[in-house]
Amino acid sequence: MSSPRRVLELDDLSPAQVETVLAHAETWKRDPSAVPPALAGRAVAMIFEKPSARTRVSTERAVWTLGGQPIALRGEEVGIGTRESPEDVARTLAAYCAVIAARVFDHSVLEAMSAAVEIPVVNLLSDRAHPCQALADLLTLRELYGSLDGRRLVFVGDGNNVAASLAFAAALSGVELVVSSPPGYELDDDVVERSRNLGGVIELVADPYEAVPGADALYTDVWTSMGQETEAEARRVAFAGHVIDDALLAAAGPETALLHCLPAHRGEEVTAAVLEGPQSVVWRQAENRMHAVRALLALLASDEGGA
Repeated sequence: MSSPRRVLELDDLSPAQVETVLAHAETWKRDPSAVPPALAGRAVAMIFEKPSARTRVSTERAVWTLGGQPIALRGEEVGIGTRESPEDVARTLAAYCAVIAARVFDHSVLEAMSAAVEIPVVNLLSDRAHPCQALADLLTLRELYGSLDGRRLVFVGDGNNVAASLAFAAALSGVELVVSSPPGYELDDDVVERSRNLGGVIELVADPYEAVPGADALYTDVWTSMGQETEAEARRVAFAGHVIDDALLAAAGPETALLHCLPAHRGEEVTAAVLEGPQSVVWRQAENRMHAVRALLALLASDEGGA
């Protein structure tokens, strides 16, 4: 199994590679002494055009525990598209680093960087995808339920980058995904089609109360992502019926877990009582960001075609 040259979206990975990442993440989380020095003597460049807490800390920690050197760069330090083109930035960083990882506003920046270099390029978040988050989500579900095949995950909220990556994650792992969004905010048709072409079982259900019965887990995200601040009021109105509160969680079932990629806006997409309640696993999910990205970086750095 050769290592991928890029992970801009989860369908850059095969089902076998997703399984490898999850298995290693689970094993190394239980036994940190088993973590291999996969990045010993090598560096990972991490570009952050957007502010970051979990992504930066989890990725830096992952690189360090793999024996590598994390190098974090703010967007204004790099100046992609202003000081230098994405291609020139990538070519320069590839001279020093084994992997480039970037959190960007525009997904096309990642595509341009990936096309310019031979080392792996990893999407830490873009306007179209959040693949490392989705891997952490799968790891969390795997810890809760064991086998992922046939598990039912219901995403309530915006059909955004998080939902898109979940669609591919579900298709590659056997999870059944339901996405419940208000009109005008549904998951893109292209994402749905690509997910189904991978063998995914995905449904779009407008009414969250019709979507959630029988769910193993409910998932939500903020209604207004970074860069959408001017839409905040319109989104609050549109999403008013898509709040995960006690009533919606009860409609799902007493054993249903709550997921949220954070940061959370208590009182908007989820109530404080649910987020802090006994069915919430969001802090485990946040912890798993490090374990998932570490296993992904180890795969990319392997001798089987990686950097």
